[in-house]
Amino acid sequence: MRGLMMETPLLVSSLIRHAALNHGDTEIVSRDAAGVIHRYTYADAYARACQLANALTSVGIGETDTVATMAWNDHRHFEAYYGISGIGAVCHTINPRLFHEQIRYIINHAADSYVLFDPAFIKMIELHAGDCKLVKGWIALCDRRAMPESSLENLICYEDFIGGRPTTYDWPTLDENSASGLCYTSGTTGDPKGVLYSNRSTVLHAMACALPDALGLSERETIMPVASMFHVMAWGLPYSAALVGAKLVLPGPKLDPESLLTLIEEEGVTMSAAVPTIWLALAQYLKQTGRNLGTLKEIIVGGAACPKSLIATFERDFGVNVLHAWGMTETSPLGTVGRLKASHDGASADGKLDLKSK
Repeated sequence: MRGLMMETPLLVSSLIRHAALNHGDTEIVSRDAAGVIHRYTYADAYARACQLANALTSVGIGETDTVATMAWNDHRHFEAYYGISGIGAVCHTINPRLFHEQIRYIINHAADSYVLFDPAFIKMIELHAGDCKLVKGWIALCDRRAMPESSLENLICYEDFIGGRPTTYDWPTLDENSASGLCYTSGTTGDPKGVLYSNRSTVLHAMACALPDALGLSERETIMPVASMFHVMAWGLPYSAALVGAKLVLPGPKLDPESLLTLIEEEGVTMSAAVPTIWLALAQYLKQTGRNLGTLKEIIVGGAACPKSLIATFERDFGVNVLHAWGMTETSPLGTVGRLKASHDGASADGKLDLKSK
């Protein structure tokens, strides 16, 4: 016997629509390569995601088509996450740090129709364009003034592409098990392997990440994903942040300690996520300069094992809780989070540190 409750499919488009309706005035802040800060709200991001959806639909992109991104963590990349998946297409995030032959391989293997890229990657795009015959257009994520010089015939300006389009879109009611995202492994054994996420898995992952005993996200947080949006969807944080309505700070390509600390201080960042090398460099910078982490309360460390000494440094010297996380491309990517349980409350400080460093 089936229940009689309303059945609503779990769709990526529902996340950004929810954020716009219920947290429409909450800020999304991003910084470009030149250090220029861009500010707008979830309502603004939703409107522009609708414009992108309209633009993609106008050039024939629809369900099952694959549209790629190769970009840093910024507001246009955020819009692409939702504008692409929302219409039923697949958002394929390309890691520019892969070998050139691997990038060329995955663009062709994924059958990408369009590639949205940061202008900084223009030389890389030019290197691959001639061998990627299925790509109909290369869309530079910038306005007309910042367009890179290039001889590419099918080079498109993002702001021109979405400009003037309607700021509303009738998002289709998709099968929640239809594909929404595509991430490739780093190819340590043979060619990179594509992992195809569904709308359902992406929304459930966003919900799971936000739970108190996972990452503990809420509308009160200001989240800065340093983990790349081209690396397993920035660990799902662009989705979870929209789900809970948290302020989102996107740091762009400048990930040196001073640049990150400036954003933490100026934007009131309370939680951030990155690989151990980022946090090691920041800890060293703090000790050298005598500065502190201000509003930052918690950091998520993943991508590699976090040294026990680094956990101790952040917790004892800077008063920042460290969450040791593990996952894989195949797990969307969060698999486990080392948040202490109530049964650990009586453990010694060293005992707790041993548990956190597992």
